[in-house]
Amino acid sequence: MFDIFNVLTLVGGLCLFLFGMNIMGDGLERRAGNSLKSLLGRLTNNKFKGFLTGLGVTAVIQSSSATTVMVVGFVNSKIMTLKQSIGVIMGANVGTTITAWVLSLGGISGDSIILKLLKPMSFTPILALIGIAFTMFCKSSKKKDTGTILLGFATLMFGMDAMSGAVAGLKDIPEFQNLFLAFQNPILGVLVGAVLTAIIQSSSASVGILQALSVTGAVSYAAAIPIIMGQNIGTCVTALLSSFGTNKNAKRASLIHLSFNVLGTVLWLTVFCIISAIFEPMILNESASYLGIAVCHTVFKLLCVAVFLPASSLLEKLTYKLIPEGESPEKAALLDERLLATPAIAIAQSGHLASKMATEAVEGFRLSIQAITDYTPEKAEKIRKIEDDTDHYEDVIGTYLTKLSKNQVSDEDGAVVTKLLKAIGDFERISDHAVNVLESVEELRRKEISFSSAAKAELSVLCAALDEILTLTESAFVKDDLSIAYDIEPLEQVVDDLKTSLRDNHIIRLKDGSCTVETGFIWSDLLTNFERVSDHCSNIAVGMIDASEHTMNAHEAIKKIKQKNTHYDEKYEEFARKYSITA
Repeated sequence: MFDIFNVLTLVGGLCLFLFGMNIMGDGLERRAGNSLKSLLGRLTNNKFKGFLTGLGVTAVIQSSSATTVMVVGFVNSKIMTLKQSIGVIMGANVGTTITAWVLSLGGISGDSIILKLLKPMSFTPILALIGIAFTMFCKSSKKKDTGTILLGFATLMFGMDAMSGAVAGLKDIPEFQNLFLAFQNPILGVLVGAVLTAIIQSSSASVGILQALSVTGAVSYAAAIPIIMGQNIGTCVTALLSSFGTNKNAKRASLIHLSFNVLGTVLWLTVFCIISAIFEPMILNESASYLGIAVCHTVFKLLCVAVFLPASSLLEKLTYKLIPEGESPEKAALLDERLLATPAIAIAQSGHLASKMATEAVEGFRLSIQAITDYTPEKAEKIRKIEDDTDHYEDVIGTYLTKLSKNQVSDEDGAVVTKLLKAIGDFERISDHAVNVLESVEELRRKEISFSSAAKAELSVLCAALDEILTLTESAFVKDDLSIAYDIEPLEQVVDDLKTSLRDNHIIRLKDGSCTVETGFIWSDLLTNFERVSDHCSNIAVGMIDASEHTMNAHEAIKKIKQKNTHYDEKYEEFARKYSITA
């Protein structure tokens, strides 16, 4: 008998199932962050490698929709080409079948102790116990993520069991049996599968629901196969929605996903209808099982890939026909918000843009140093443009990382986010100081005054030290090299000492009349800007060291670098000799 209480149990089971799948996927994503970066970093134009990449990523995060949305974001940011995306999308379609195979364990039956232990409801309570222990009592974010994965899996399986138990009574209701008889109409079956998957935006979840319904015995293979094919189309909705507001190549990537699934469904549905009409295989009238649905799901996906992976260039040409090129080239998004769903990838892309910002900021200050002795209007224009660009980079990266930090990220990723947020502020200030130095140079030119020869000689030494500390800072940050970062602090101290010496020497020159008060103001501004730039370089290096040690205490880090540190003392002596202003 099926009553209102069964309906409530069914709804509750479905909610637990979807919630469990969601938190398990999130936990898997965080736990496998570095693996995702590694996999996606190996992308080539080789279709088979792309397929394996998509398969691997989706098998890890258990969501083809999430992988495809990532791909749309990569293409929109021009990190991935449209050609590279095709194999990844097809691999994602196959990778999502793993869930159905895991859920098929619920269909195991038998009196053997081994078979009973293989049933999820036998071991999920143990996984739930381990998961809650990891989540509540472990401080490590990795262990907490592992606990989340185990709890998500246990919740998913309990939801699946609740759904199966709730619908078991439907097997005695003729109307329910007639409903699935109607679904044996292939077109209707495809539509039902597509609509259900579009609503819940997960083909894995909709296949799980179909597996739960199969316990009634009313779901025949004749009805299940078209529904599975329809689910393949419904899962495209997420990628299509994510492509709104993207460039044309990103739209083409989502269209490839849709056309691949639609054309595959049309092709194999036609073959299915022909076989059903001519041969009338008896198996189609048999009741589908958990395992049978998992097999049909996987075989259908593999058949689609077998046909369209070799013909991927034709799919690419089709999308260019449907979305032709415009008259002017499109600008890539600096950072795509679609990647925020995968923190490890989002942080990696933020790091790439921050490295670009670092290179430009350092170039801008180098140009300002050159302008002291070799000023040109072109240099001045470029310095000011770099300052505008770095302002924009800071705004974009800062906003993006702030949004990302609202998500649950691992301790390791959180440390990198903090490092990047600190660094972009320092690089932006370096470009500001470049403009300040430029303005001092322009004031000298406008007033037609200059420094004394002794002042120029001293300034050249300080400029050389600044050039080296900028080089070290850029190299350390871009390469993420801590060994270089440790060299920055002793050189920063040498710059401070030089600034003090140059200020004192200027006062002496003022007294003997070799320098004027008017040049003294400009001299002081230059020294202040140079010292502050070296301070920002120190901040960046200390931020890197903090992030590596998860201390996030700049004063303690500087203290640790300076006190009883043989390396610091040796490097300080080396830089002090190299940048000495005494004869």
